[in-house]
Amino acid sequence: MRGTMRNRIRSLGVLTGAVVCFGIFGIGRPSAARAQNGVADTMPAEDDTMPPDTMPMDSMVVDSPPPPIPTYDQPPAQAPGYMWTPGYWAWGEAGYFWVPGAWVLPPTPGLLWTPGYWCASGLGFIWSPGYWGVRVGFYGGINYGFGYFGRGYAGGRWYHGRFFYNTAVTRVNTRVVTSIYVNRSVMVNNTHVSYNGGRGGILARPTVAEQAIRPSRSMTSVQVQHQRFAAQDRNQLATVSHNRPAQLATDRPFNARTHPVGPGQRIRAGDRGMTRARGVRMGGRSR
Repeated sequence: MRGTMRNRIRSLGVLTGAVVCFGIFGIGRPSAARAQNGVADTMPAEDDTMPPDTMPMDSMVVDSPPPPIPTYDQPPAQAPGYMWTPGYWAWGEAGYFWVPGAWVLPPTPGLLWTPGYWCASGLGFIWSPGYWGVRVGFYGGINYGFGYFGRGYAGGRWYHGRFFYNTAVTRVNTRVVTSIYVNRSVMVNNTHVSYNGGRGGILARPTVAEQAIRPSRSMTSVQVQHQRFAAQDRNQLATVSHNRPAQLATDRPFNARTHPVGPGQRIRAGDRGMTRARGVRMGGRSR
């Protein structure tokens, strides 16, 4: 299961009777209708500024686990109201790639971000996507850092329509962001494991309260675009960067202006290895 690039992507249609992850069928993830469409419900129209789309990660099972969460510095928030969305390993046509942590605006004031996470099942590793909601739900017990230490979010809170940042764990530009406080009594977690369950994985399970949380919104178009541009940059690949991607965090999400992907940065045929031929769409249609 841990072969370097011997990864197969298989349809979730074969999950019947198998051990599945928390969040795959209604716990800590978008509704069933959104699950069938991946992130399509918030995806902007295609245009020439957008890289080609990749297979929705919640439509696949991957044989090998994602690399550990790398250690990195958080860029300070440059304006009030922005939420930190931590970096994560995503899966694309050339294997795992790193989507940098980024400051983004929530779709509606008052919402908080629950990160997605990889979970080991009886068949392999399944991605449970992140979402926006009035409370932070279960994200596999993964230590994403900067307030996301495995349970809840300690990086800040909404109060009377304004977001207040806990500068004990979150960096902000205090010259422009004045809604701040300090709370050092937060969880300390030094684990870098990037998946839940299975051999070597985090053994956390959702609480009753976390199971009751329902998402308000899946990824915004800005977040979708950010992931797409990261997917096209070979320097973000785990295999090319040896699990240390070129860019780990950014104060502005990737797009055609903030992160243009030049010819020398694009995914090459050799980067795809054996993964492209083994991709399978939902329903068994090969990529």
